[in-house]
Amino acid sequence: MSMLSNALVWDNVWPVDLKGGPRIGNDWSKLERFKKAGYDVIGVTLAGDNQNISQAMELVGWARRAIRERAQSCVLVEKLEDIEAARRAEKLAVVFQFEGTRCFERNLDMIEVFYALGVRQTILAFNNANSAGGGCADPVDGGLTPFGARLVSEMQAVGMLIDLSHTGCRTSLDAMAMAQKPMIFSHSNPRRVHDSFRNVTDEQIRACAATGGLIGISGASAYLGDETCATTTLFKHLDYIVQMVGPAHVGIGLDTVFDATELNAYCRARPDEWPMTRDPNWSGFNYALPEQLVELMDLMARNGYPEGAIRQILGENYVRIARQVWA
Repeated sequence: MSMLSNALVWDNVWPVDLKGGPRIGNDWSKLERFKKAGYDVIGVTLAGDNQNISQAMELVGWARRAIRERAQSCVLVEKLEDIEAARRAEKLAVVFQFEGTRCFERNLDMIEVFYALGVRQTILAFNNANSAGGGCADPVDGGLTPFGARLVSEMQAVGMLIDLSHTGCRTSLDAMAMAQKPMIFSHSNPRRVHDSFRNVTDEQIRACAATGGLIGISGASAYLGDETCATTTLFKHLDYIVQMVGPAHVGIGLDTVFDATELNAYCRARPDEWPMTRDPNWSGFNYALPEQLVELMDLMARNGYPEGAIRQILGENYVRIARQVWA
């Protein structure tokens, strides 16, 4: 617990309740729960392949207002120094991100516009193919498209972190072959530990590490292979990656949903996007909770992880990557 009091903790993925989307129990007030659990930085997912430019712009404006209204407890991160300033003020630092590039509408100029509004990270394709490339739920992944290659180049030039979770395997490998800066899988687990369409292969893990990036461990039951989302299972996935490429390439991306009832119904209505729902025995998503952080730290320590490695995994790896990628 003493380490938790001064280690920087960065969970890179939290999907807030969006207007018009399924209610998942993730209203803005829940940010307080992350802060109480010892988190310093949280990545909030706002838009992506389900939105166009106008819709994404409205959501970013709505989110900026929400953070401004919570100025006593939250800070919007626009530069890396904002994180340390937030920590000194005992506030939660919030980073905006997108899940998919349809919200750019093939207009590369929008990358810089959204970056200026606080969006620091974007997934290339969310489960199904878009203009950039294939999704991980597609029967066939055609790889990064010519437009996708231009998109990757522009994102790297602007300083927006490229996220490859939900993206097809071939498309992700094509993107990482173009890497001039680190790329990440913000919330994906190793497929060798649990065989899910959303999890990543050893080849993807090694390629990501070669860019200087990381794989954020997801807390979703379907990707953990554990309906209880036990901390021991989180550690099993984390440790697999650590043993393969080292602690410098692992982070946290729990993707916590506090009430998955509507989300499960939403996914079941979209089997092309969520193929596990075709299984009549699929019980639905459950999620690891922020409070499991202490248990995860304890498991790392009890399994011989040095303090420096634990600090890297908890958040220092994300800080390093942000320093390298953000403009």
